[in-house]
Amino acid sequence: MKNEFVKNALGKSVPTEINGQAAIPYMGVNKYEAKGNVYAPKIKCAANYPKDGNKILPTLKSALLKAGLSNGMVISTHHHLRDGDLVANEIFKIASDLGIKDLVWFPSASFPCHEAIIEYLDNGTISRIEGSMNGALGRYCSEGKMKTTAVLRSHGGRYQAIQDGEVKIDIAVIAAPTSDPFGNANGLYGPSACGGLGYALGDYQYAENVIIVTDNIIPFPCFPMQVVGNFVDSVVVVDKIGIPEKIVSGTTNITKSPDRLLLAQMTAQFCDEAGIIKDGFSFQAGAGGTSLAIGVYFHKLLKEKKMKARFAVGGSTKYMVQMLEEGYLEYILDAQTFDLEAVRSMRDNKNHFDISIFNCYNYHSKGNYTTMMDVLILGATEIDTKFNGNVVTHSDGYLLHGIGGWQNCAFSKCTIIPIPLFRDRIPVIKDDVTTICGPGELVDVIVTERGIAINPLREDLIDKMKKSKLPIKPIEQLKEEGEKICGKPAKANLSDEVVAVVKWVDGTVIDTVKKVL
Repeated sequence: MKNEFVKNALGKSVPTEINGQAAIPYMGVNKYEAKGNVYAPKIKCAANYPKDGNKILPTLKSALLKAGLSNGMVISTHHHLRDGDLVANEIFKIASDLGIKDLVWFPSASFPCHEAIIEYLDNGTISRIEGSMNGALGRYCSEGKMKTTAVLRSHGGRYQAIQDGEVKIDIAVIAAPTSDPFGNANGLYGPSACGGLGYALGDYQYAENVIIVTDNIIPFPCFPMQVVGNFVDSVVVVDKIGIPEKIVSGTTNITKSPDRLLLAQMTAQFCDEAGIIKDGFSFQAGAGGTSLAIGVYFHKLLKEKKMKARFAVGGSTKYMVQMLEEGYLEYILDAQTFDLEAVRSMRDNKNHFDISIFNCYNYHSKGNYTTMMDVLILGATEIDTKFNGNVVTHSDGYLLHGIGGWQNCAFSKCTIIPIPLFRDRIPVIKDDVTTICGPGELVDVIVTERGIAINPLREDLIDKMKKSKLPIKPIEQLKEEGEKICGKPAKANLSDEVVAVVKWVDGTVIDTVKKVL
């Protein structure tokens, strides 16, 4: 039976069914209210686990078999090991060798190191990925090679899907830099230390079976317990779970590009003139070169004003740590650590806390941190004149990035997107983005090297910036300037075949990704 499509609140044609499961079209910001109860896995009994607390099994294969690995299961992994991950690929190699078919891989994110997964998509071990796809995996999906429809979610949307029972994890495999035999684990110690393990919270809370894989086993008890052993079925000790230099970098550096530094300076100046930077304000900026530079400018302004920020939400870096240790930031609330200094700080500094995505991004909870935050700095591949944002596809239609926390962060008091006016001679501001990841009503400010556009909905910011010396311009003018320099970009050559869907933070479908011809 052919799938039906309907128009959602943004006028995008979206399917009413995805991989045999009913789908709800996007209804608008804060319009859809979920019903029902939080999903719960089956009850387990302590009598069925070792009385001495030792859950160690000899191999990952034996742990997967004990968990009942079989056709069609959902297998989840986390991405705290980033491009140094040595665990995820091994899971599917084992499954392939066993002749298992049609698995669903449910990662919190993927990296270039996961390109080997293509072999298991090709041979039918994996039928689809429900999670971010970068580089080769995204290209594979865009070319229509995936057996079933991929599903893209934000970090918070992933947790929402788990707790709501939209995705039921059969086996969660959690790579942990340190663990005890009972399964208590953390990412703070050991040769593969990565900092926090907050992205795995939903996985170990709701999965039917949980496997810890570690290369640093220590006697019980392992503290702090970023993963609680009472949720864990088995523990596997291997020689190496990750490549340290690809997990965290020794140094994370700000951009040296004059254009990107100008973007960072203009963004910080805008925040200062708009009254956002004040005593006790809160912020989040990513680990990209421009975002790091913005954080450095924030630090400088706080020093000059003799003020301190109350808290920052991370991804954390050495620059955020410096702000904390110099007394210009009171707390780091950290869901992911990006460099060695941040790992050290989380381990040693009582004001540097590891948190989970449930705390800061989950939409189906009794509030979350993003709505309390004064400013969040985001990126984008494209923005349109309605301020809609795209972060997953490029103008050629290829799916090359994940959503990350982008959608969740858009709920802050002020969402700012610093972007170059064009990349590779292709304008970034368009009439319509290739893929809508977030609605324009949540994007407040666009900063380019040739001008700043404020969303007309933000009359308060427009009033505050009336006397600014910054180049404040309508977004339509910025679009025209980009096209005068580079020409009007060609539309992506796409078929009508849907290869992936983009979920909004509430689990509704906001857009689709089409096959590239």
